[in-house]
Amino acid sequence: MAVLIAELVGFVVMIWVLYRYVVPPVQKMVKARQDTIQQQVEAAEAAAAQYREAEQKLESAIADARNEAARIRDDARADSTRIRDELVEQAEREVERMRQRGEEQLTAQRDLLVRRLRGELGGQSMDLAERIVVQNLSDDASRSASIDTFLDELEAMVERDDRSAAQPTAVAAKGGN
Repeated sequence: MAVLIAELVGFVVMIWVLYRYVVPPVQKMVKARQDTIQQQVEAAEAAAAQYREAEQKLESAIADARNEAARIRDDARADSTRIRDELVEQAEREVERMRQRGEEQLTAQRDLLVRRLRGELGGQSMDLAERIVVQNLSDDASRSASIDTFLDELEAMVERDDRSAAQPTAVAAKGGN
């Protein structure tokens, strides 16, 4: 039994030495390791929170970018419609101005052509009248017939003037009764 007691004493001494000199450093190591792990867990949780926050910011930024893109697209459409309307209006004004200028040019050309044709027609009429007069007056019988016709026409005009001058006097005399 002495061996058993010696073994027990040796065992207790060994446990006491272990408890006194080995367990505290091991506990410190375990505590340090637990603290390190706890810090890593907290850092991982903080990183996860930052990730979620960054993900929310990203989603918000994407939504804002989509809204901004939609606004820019709508503005661009409105601008393009406005510009198209302005260009159509400007083109219509230009077409109207060109049409008006064309009409003015056509009118000026027509007037010029009418004047030129009247001048030519007048000249040709004079030439034709001269030829007819020369032809009619070339022989004595035609000449005396033309002069007699001209004098008869003058007498007829004088008679008409005398009658028209007498009518207002007769009308005034009837109105006075």
